Amino acid sequence: MIMADMVQILVLGLALGGVYALMGSGLSLVFGVMRIVNLAHPSLVMVGAYIAYWAFRLGGVDPMITLPVALVILAATGVLLYKLVFEREARSAKYSEMTVLLTFALAMVVEGALGTAFTNTQRVTSPDYATDAFFIGSVFIPKGQLYSGIVSLTIISALALFLKYSAFGNAIRATTQNRDAAELLGVNVNLVGLVSFAIGIGLAGAAGALVSFVFSFFPAKHWEWIAILMSLVVLGGMGSILGTVLAAFILSVIAAYVGFFFGATWSTLTFFVALFVVLLVRPQGLFGEKPELA
Repeated sequence: MIMADMVQILVLGLALGGVYALMGSGLSLVFGVMRIVNLAHPSLVMVGAYIAYWAFRLGGVDPMITLPVALVILAATGVLLYKLVFEREARSAKYSEMTVLLTFALAMVVEGALGTAFTNTQRVTSPDYATDAFFIGSVFIPKGQLYSGIVSLTIISALALFLKYSAFGNAIRATTQNRDAAELLGVNVNLVGLVSFAIGIGLAGAAGALVSFVFSFFPAKHWEWIAILMSLVVLGGMGSILGTVLAAFILSVIAAYVGFFFGATWSTLTFFVALFVVLLVRPQGLFGEKPELA
């Protein structure tokens, strides 16, 4: 019985890891290319969740079908935000510090707008598969979490292939590694920044469509998510999408076991503790480069 419980917890942790990975990958991409610490990322995930929720509520549209729509809407929003807010000061030496304040303010604005429009009532999208499961012996696999994990990994894999094999993907990776050197080699770093930011915010929209049926949500929910996502990005290495994906699965599995043995309240605390320990012991994360002393 104990072994079955251990396997069940592992399955549930892995199933959630895919959704965490998709949410964190957009945040990691934006930081890696633009040095933007986007505290508003989870609030934009909430926007994607509301798009999926109302499409389902008003038109019965499956969140999986709404996902590309949410991705495109949020990507377009990312273009506008970049042009209006983030483009002007991109060369500033204190750009990252400035973006912390800018995105914090943006998160407050988004939360206020969502709260005004939809109130702080908890909502969840409820397609049939969201409450169904596959059974393998005594172990069950929730269909909603399984489908969301598969879709998340598919999107992340497509992003990885784009970054590795396309010419523009190479430009993004070059800019991530050394912005000044990439510009000297003829890379249009401003265009790279714009497209990368749009992709990162678009991924938030896609993640939101999946979040809408995996978790209950409300406008202020993003404050809980920001610490979780930052722990993934920091553990994986700031700017490393692969590291973020691995960190998502590692921490989601650990959190599942902690929740089982010590209670659900302690499950979320796992991410907070991980963030603190990583910053204290290995601030560069699993795949990040160790900062050099001047």
